[in-house]
Amino acid sequence: MNNRDKGSAGEEMACRFLEERGIRILERNFRCRAGEIDLIAMDGNVLVFAEVKYRRSPEERFALEAVNAAKQRRITRSALVYMMLRGVSSQTPCRFDVIGIAGRKLFHIKDAFGI
Repeated sequence: MNNRDKGSAGEEMACRFLEERGIRILERNFRCRAGEIDLIAMDGNVLVFAEVKYRRSPEERFALEAVNAAKQRRITRSALVYMMLRGVSSQTPCRFDVIGIAGRKLFHIKDAFGI
C-alpha cells in the first residue's frame, strides 16, 4: 500500500468515526491554490474543517505533531476560500479539528487551533 492509499484509508476511518458521532461529512479533499482540507463537515450548526494525519504505528512520530503553524495557516486560508466559493456566511460558527491515527488508535482533537 503506497502513502496515498494509506492516507485514503485513514481519511475513510476518520469519516466513519465522525459519522458515528452524528457529524455529517460535506466534502473530502477540498483543494484550492491556498492548500487542501482533508474533511469538511457539519457538527450541528458548526462548520468543521478537519485535518487527518496517519501514522503506521504508535511508535512513530505522533500524528498530531505534523499540524504545525505553517500547516494551520494553509488550512485556515483554504477554509476561507471554501467559505467564499460555497457562499457560507462569515457568521457561521467554524472550528478546526485534527484527527490523528496512530496504528489502530484514533485521536480527535476538537477546536485544535483557531483563525
